[in-house]
Amino acid sequence: MTALLGLATRLGLARLLLITGTRTEKADLAAFADACFAGGVDLMQLRDPSADHDQLLAALTAMRKVALNYQGLVAVYGSGPLAQEFGADVLHLPERGIPAAEARGYLHEWALVGRSCHSRGQVDAALADPNVNYLNVGPVFGGLTQDGGLDLVRHAAEVAPPGDVASKPWFAVGGITAGTLDQVLAAGARRISVSRAITSASDPEAAAISLKDRLRHAWNDDPAMANLTLQVFRHHE
Repeated sequence: MTALLGLATRLGLARLLLITGTRTEKADLAAFADACFAGGVDLMQLRDPSADHDQLLAALTAMRKVALNYQGLVAVYGSGPLAQEFGADVLHLPERGIPAAEARGYLHEWALVGRSCHSRGQVDAALADPNVNYLNVGPVFGGLTQDGGLDLVRHAAEVAPPGDVASKPWFAVGGITAGTLDQVLAAGARRISVSRAITSASDPEAAAISLKDRLRHAWNDDPAMANLTLQVFRHHE
């Protein structure tokens, strides 16, 4: 368990979120997690509909053991009871998941709650919900929703400017790859959630490094982001 300052500060500075499964077929989750955190992943979310409770718990435990070496964060997806048993620092809720206030009942008092948002209304609602700490906004590419895409990213950037420490952090998600990242950054995102861009890479660490470097340059080149690190630390003093 990590103190509130550590969790809130790390979330405020996070740029790269990875969604991964248990990788049971490859039996390499610990090594994979190590490569990803070493490459710059800030938060790993475990999402694997094919895994049972015990497999998820074992995978989360393995991921957290690695994450501790990098000050990384590990998120449980969807399940309050699993998050409670695991002692999760982060619980990510799907768009139609339980209310964030209810999710708090499964978590320790310093834990963080994320929410997936697939429309402008959901973005606005999550930003207004005091029990939500961060958002995943999308799908940016390949989604079926009419309210998604780059326009949804632009909306999030307008109502929750990434460089404003008072705004909740949000990550653009959905089909983002090295080839589409520039479009996402141009739309106003400064944090991204990816899956296959890293999980399917022949060298996950190199893939993470490449994405993280481009995000770092975007932060450094954006005047609104230039002092965010200092702002985050001051905000959580």
